[in-house]
Amino acid sequence: MTENVNTKSKRIMPLLLIGVLMAALDISIVGPAIPSIEKTLWVDEQLLSWIFSIYVLANLTGIPLMSKLSDVYGRRIIYILAVLLFGLGSIVVAVSDTFWTLMVGRLIQGFGASGILPVASAVVGDIYPLEKRGRMLGLIGATFGIAFMFGPVIAGIFLKYFSWNALFLINIPIALLVAWGSWRVLPSSRFSTLHDLDIRGIVTLSGFLFFFTMTLSRLEPGSYQSLGSWILTGVYAVSSLICLLLLIRVEQEESLPVVNISLLKRRQVLLAGFIAIGLGLFQSSFVFVPHMLVGLYKVSTSTASFMLIPVVLASAVAAPVSGLITDKFGSRIVIFIGLILATIGLFITGLQPELKLLFYIAGGLIGVGFSMRTSLNYIMLLEANSQERAMAQGLLTIFVAVGQLAGASAIGAIASGQGTMSGFGPAFMTMSFLAMLMTLSSLFLKSRKREVENQ
Repeated sequence: MTENVNTKSKRIMPLLLIGVLMAALDISIVGPAIPSIEKTLWVDEQLLSWIFSIYVLANLTGIPLMSKLSDVYGRRIIYILAVLLFGLGSIVVAVSDTFWTLMVGRLIQGFGASGILPVASAVVGDIYPLEKRGRMLGLIGATFGIAFMFGPVIAGIFLKYFSWNALFLINIPIALLVAWGSWRVLPSSRFSTLHDLDIRGIVTLSGFLFFFTMTLSRLEPGSYQSLGSWILTGVYAVSSLICLLLLIRVEQEESLPVVNISLLKRRQVLLAGFIAIGLGLFQSSFVFVPHMLVGLYKVSTSTASFMLIPVVLASAVAAPVSGLITDKFGSRIVIFIGLILATIGLFITGLQPELKLLFYIAGGLIGVGFSMRTSLNYIMLLEANSQERAMAQGLLTIFVAVGQLAGASAIGAIASGQGTMSGFGPAFMTMSFLAMLMTLSSLFLKSRKREVENQ
C-alpha cells in the first residue's frame, strides 16, 4: 500500500459507500413503483417479474467480466465504468415509454451494478491493512441494510409528488459525482495484463449463470402446463450443466483464470461458499414473509412490509459491529454466533407465533445473522492474492445470488405444496434446519490465529 493511497483512503471509502448505496437503493425502490409502471406502460402482470429478473441476470453474468477487468485495467477505471453504466441504464429506464425499453434500461443497470460491489470490496483489500478490513467491509454491509430499509420510504415520498420516472432520474447526478470523485482518488494499480484476460472462462461462466438462472426461474409452482414447458426447462438445465463442465475444463488450462479452480479446492473458500449460498436462501425466503403476515395477523400489505423493519434494522446495525469483532477475534466466531441467532429466528418464524412481539424478536435475530456477510467477504480477501481479490469477491456475490434464486423457487414449492399459509411453517422450519447445519460447518473455519499466520 503506497503512501499516496494512505493519504486518500479517508476519501475513498465514502465514494465506495455511495456507489453501493445507489445500486442497493435501486433494487428496493422498484417494488413500490411497479403498480405505477404497470399502469403507465400497460404491462402484462406475467411480465412484471422480469423487471427484477432481467436485473438479476445482467448482474450475475456481468460479475465475472467486471471483476476480472478490474484486475487488468485497475479498480479505478472499472469502478467508474460500472457507475456510469448504471447511470446510463437509469436514464434509459427513466425515459422509457414501452416495456421493452424499460427492460433494456434495467439490463444496463444490472450490468453496471455487477462491477460496483465486487470492485468496492476488492479496493478495501487493496488499500486497508488486515486489522481494518473487517470494519470497512462492515460499513459496506450496513449500507446495504440502510438502503433496503429506507428505499421503500423514499420511493413512497417521491411517488406521492412525482411520477415513477423520477426515482431513476435521481441516480444520474449521483453517478456523475461518484465517477468524478473516483477518478481523483481511487487507486489505478493493475494486477494483470490484457493478455491474461480469460475470455473463454468469462463466456462459459456467464453461460452457466444465465442458463442456471433461467432454470431456477421456471421451477416455480404452476409453471408446467404443457410438454413444451418441461422440455424448455430441461434444455436450460442441460445447457447450464454443459457450461459448468466446460468452465472447469477451460479454467484448468488458464494461467490466470476468471475462476481459480485451486481457490475452490481450499476448505475455507468452500465453507464460505456453502454458507453464502445458505445466506442467499435465508434472504430470498423473506420475499414470502409479508404474504404470511397478512394471513397470520390480518394486516394490510403495507403494514406487513413495515413489520420487516426489525430484520433490516438489526442487519444494518450489526454489520459494522460484526466487522469490528472480525478484525479483533476473526471471522469464525462472528459467523458461528450469527448462524446460531439465525437458526433461532428462523425456527420461531416457522412456528408462526400469534404474538407479534415474538415475530419482531425473530426478525431481529435473523437480521443479526444476515450481518455475517461481512465476515464472508473478509474470508475471501484473506484467501485470495492481489490478482484474485475482485474475482474472489465476485465469486462470493455469485454464491449468495445462487442461494437467493434457489431459495425463491424452493420456498415457493414447499409453501404451495402444503397449501399457502400452512406451508410457510414447514418452509421456515426447513430453513432453520439448514442454518443449524451451516452452524456446525462454521466450526471448521480457520481460527483468528491461523488467519493471521497465513498472511
